[in-house]
Amino acid sequence: MCNKNHKTSEESIQEMGDAHIMTSIATPLRPDAFDISDDEKIKQIQGHFEKIMHTLGLDLTDDSLKGTPKRVAKLYVNDLFKGLNEKNKPSMSTFENKYQYSEMLVEKDITLYSNCEHHFLPIVGKAHVAYIPTDKVIGLSKINRIVDYFSRRPQVQERLALQILNELKNVLDTEDVAVYIDAEHMCVSSRGASDQSSSTVTVEYSGKFREEQTRNEFIAYFNNKLK
Repeated sequence: MCNKNHKTSEESIQEMGDAHIMTSIATPLRPDAFDISDDEKIKQIQGHFEKIMHTLGLDLTDDSLKGTPKRVAKLYVNDLFKGLNEKNKPSMSTFENKYQYSEMLVEKDITLYSNCEHHFLPIVGKAHVAYIPTDKVIGLSKINRIVDYFSRRPQVQERLALQILNELKNVLDTEDVAVYIDAEHMCVSSRGASDQSSSTVTVEYSGKFREEQTRNEFIAYFNNKLK
């Protein structure tokens, strides 16, 4: 007799996708993820995408479509998902905090482009990142590059905030880091609920940013409440 409380594999997968649940802080990768070259990945993805287009009924002999499989394959490997490969990780050199700057440093309105790992649809928004330096500081553009690196992979927004936070904590050797992400998910606006006005906010605080006064000061900076 069938147990009504037992969920099928398909139901469990669908529920997880709609709930945007992440399974770990680390991006799920197989041990052999980089055993083949980028060129080989492009070649294989091109072949797979040709089959997808064919299954959809598209005419791949048409001049407008025949180059699409390779364009998509190159886009996946060289752009949208290049953050999967650690060889593309930006160098994170730091500098001695010789001027002993000890107040909050905020990099706000960092443009963020990613893709939902449940539907492979775009996530577009802004990231606001802050830290309170101790002995080390980092070039401002490096913060943008950290955000971009972890964004360029299939993502869950909660995981993305954690990955950015942990990377900055490790690089700067400080616990005092904050990450605030406000983004729109195309899997919400273009399917399912088709809600085109909502956005998703994820926040991660560590160290002094867990204190209410410091946290409120950080939020006030990117909400333009401080002059």
